[in-house]
Amino acid sequence: MNKLLIVGTVAFDAIETPFGKTDKILGGAATYIGLSASFFNIKSAIVSVVGEDFPEAYLDLLRNKNIDISGVEVVKGGKTFFWSGRYHNDLNSRDTLDTQLNVLADFQPKVPADYTDADVVMLGNLHPIVQSSVLDQMTTRPKLVVLDTMNFWMDCALPELLDVMKRVDVITINDEEARQLSGEYSLVKAAAKIHTMGPKYVVIKKGEHGALLFHDKDVFFAPALPLEEVFDPTGAGDTFAGGFSGFIAQSENISFGNMKNAIVYGSNLASFCVEEFGTQRMERLEKHEVLSRLQQFKALTQFDIALQD
Repeated sequence: MNKLLIVGTVAFDAIETPFGKTDKILGGAATYIGLSASFFNIKSAIVSVVGEDFPEAYLDLLRNKNIDISGVEVVKGGKTFFWSGRYHNDLNSRDTLDTQLNVLADFQPKVPADYTDADVVMLGNLHPIVQSSVLDQMTTRPKLVVLDTMNFWMDCALPELLDVMKRVDVITINDEEARQLSGEYSLVKAAAKIHTMGPKYVVIKKGEHGALLFHDKDVFFAPALPLEEVFDPTGAGDTFAGGFSGFIAQSENISFGNMKNAIVYGSNLASFCVEEFGTQRMERLEKHEVLSRLQQFKALTQFDIALQD
């Protein structure tokens, strides 16, 4: 069975949207990625760090999804990374109310021995130096390395980000971040410039407007499924990344054609994530629901047209 190594935060979130608010709940990039990737026939492991305040029930949830958490360090006496945010009415923008790095400030990832030869590595949003240190621990070159990052690292750790980008195959960022990283407003030009920085494939996430995949001169677009209600967009991008990397790990096919399918799988899973607060929807999501919604995606994008001279 193929292996997926996931590196990122396992954390607490406190979220406020126009539909309500939560106290501390389960969050973190690696959590969403892991839950999403658990729908594929693969072995997966999370590398992260939490404090002694992190509930055992949350760790059991990940174990019960067949996620190896031997790489999740529990720091005695430490406090878990915490993020709090408030979304605006359009749910496309948000204000960060509080960020407490806590144990994440001194995080030094340790890849489990059984995963140093992982087929696919999914580097969740973390400091680029931490992401690089994970790649340094791999005993064999993964078939695919996927990197997620954000504008914060472009602002404060750009040289380190550019260094790790040279070592990855795929980068996933949103449209605003692609423009900032490349200095280009056109997403086509932005992707072309980002290609020169290292990644062979550039995935640009556009939230409710879908996702774009670029490889050389090839471009693919997958829409987001129109939903009656979006409750909480937290973790949607990470859920997308988990679906993308999980599908690739399962299929063992890293061609552009297969990545189109991975984009759709990622978009499909992300469409569930936004239906409830935090990880709640992903925790009880069933495989048959995933497959049923895939049919909706297919119907949404499939058409016949007569081409006339």
